[in-house]
Amino acid sequence: MSDDIEDIDLDDLKRRMDGAMAALRTEFASLRTGRASASMLDPIMVDAYGANTPINQVGTVNVPEPRMVTINVWDKQLIGKVEKAIRESGLGINPQTDGPIIRLPIPELNEERRRELTKVAAQYAEQARIAIRNVRRDGMDQLKKAKAAGMSEDDHKIWADEVQELTDQHIASVDTMLETKQQEIMQV
Repeated sequence: MSDDIEDIDLDDLKRRMDGAMAALRTEFASLRTGRASASMLDPIMVDAYGANTPINQVGTVNVPEPRMVTINVWDKQLIGKVEKAIRESGLGINPQTDGPIIRLPIPELNEERRRELTKVAAQYAEQARIAIRNVRRDGMDQLKKAKAAGMSEDDHKIWADEVQELTDQHIASVDTMLETKQQEIMQV
C-alpha cells in the first residue's frame, strides 16, 4: 500500500468503535435483571460536597446476597442524599436505611417488566450499531478523499474491505452482547 493513504487510521476507527461497545456495556450494566449487581448503581450520582459524585465514591457498595445491595456510606451527613439519589434514579428500588448502611432489596421482576427490559436492551444495542456505522461512514469518507488525492483503485478496495470487516466484527459483538443480556433478563 502506498504512503499517500496515511489519512486512513484504522486504529482510530477501531478505538472509536470500541468506545461504542464500552458505552453499550455500561448501559447494559445499568439494566436491572432481578439479580443484585454493584454496577447497577454506577450511573447514579450523589450531590456530595457541592459536586455530583459517583455513588461508589461516597461509600462501599457490596452485594451480600443475590437479591440485596448494600452501601456503607462513609460520611453520615450524606446518607439522606444517597437515599434521595437512589429514589430519583428510576431503578425502581426503595432504599432502607440502617445506621450508616443503606440496604437495597432487589424486587423480583414480573414477565411484563422483563419483556420491557429486553426491548430497552435492544434499543441500547441499536444505538451502539448506529454509532459503529457512523464510524464506518467516517472511514469511508476518509477513503473517498484519499482516492480523490490519488489513491489507487486497488488500495481503495483493500482499505474499504478492512473498514467493512472491522465494522462487521463490532456489529457481531453487539449482537452477541444483546443476546446474552436478553437471556440474562428473561432468566427467572
